[in-house]
Amino acid sequence: MAEVSKSSVIQELITENEHGQRLDNLLLKKCKGVPKSHVYSIVRSGQVRVNGRRTAVSYRLQIGDVVRIPPMRTAQVEQEVVDGAALKAQLPVVYEDEGLLVVDKPAGLAVHGGSGESFGVIEALRRQRPQARFLELAHRLDRETSGLLLIGKKRSVLLALHEMFRAGARGGSERGADKRYQVLVAGRWMDPVRKVRLPLLKYLLPSGERRVRVADDGKAAHTVFRLLARWEHFSLLEAELKTGRTHQIRVHLAHLGFPIAGDEKYGDFSLNRTLPREGLKRMFLHAAKMTMPHPQDGREMLLEAALPSALAQFLRNVSEKERQDYGEPV
Repeated sequence: MAEVSKSSVIQELITENEHGQRLDNLLLKKCKGVPKSHVYSIVRSGQVRVNGRRTAVSYRLQIGDVVRIPPMRTAQVEQEVVDGAALKAQLPVVYEDEGLLVVDKPAGLAVHGGSGESFGVIEALRRQRPQARFLELAHRLDRETSGLLLIGKKRSVLLALHEMFRAGARGGSERGADKRYQVLVAGRWMDPVRKVRLPLLKYLLPSGERRVRVADDGKAAHTVFRLLARWEHFSLLEAELKTGRTHQIRVHLAHLGFPIAGDEKYGDFSLNRTLPREGLKRMFLHAAKMTMPHPQDGREMLLEAALPSALAQFLRNVSEKERQDYGEPV
């Protein structure tokens, strides 16, 4: 049951992490549990002040501003924890400095709460690091995708990462992030390198679930696939994202007739039913490598996350079984 509590006046000093943010966005973040309409109402009534003055909700905050946030009654509901072990576990840190945190996200953990998820990576990190003033996702990975996930520890770094990812998607001479995934597909992939340009369109099922399909009126999407290994029934590919559309790798591969092993949305459902018995209990998609300039000093960075042990073991099982049945992979 929800408890109702009354907060005290807060004097919020704006630092570089909040610089440039709209006043209403700051208030909505600081006043979780308060209806959006009430937040706007107290700003219009003058109860929220910036440097002692009434201010519009659209005001862009500046370093050194002091925001007065009045007492507000908020509903504090105890958060349901779906997987306590995942929340408490320390996420593997690949790289960290004063402005950037890179973790190796496990499969099965959403990057953030919402859409049926009680919590995600970002909520777990905030609980594990209560002293951190700023932790925000720079990009997203699907719940069942493992691997490299970047988090900004400063707003300036977060904005630089966002621009870097946009630059990578635009192509040209701008230095962006080069993102590579390892993916196992059903079928024998024959091309050493294949450049796939197929536009993608988001849509909703009658149930409200979000899906993506290849469609002429969709947004441009470009993936480069490289063959790493091939067996009789499976192929291991490297996928290089040139654009960053929702479910891009999954939909491109399914459309080409090479669904990802274990993909519950776009995969081969009859095949997927057999995979857990053979040792694969998740989608075989892993964000393995990223090359990019550091968002603060521009130095070249190579970030890598090793293939999870369960996926590596499944490859060994496939290789051994097909070696017995068909000889060496070609």
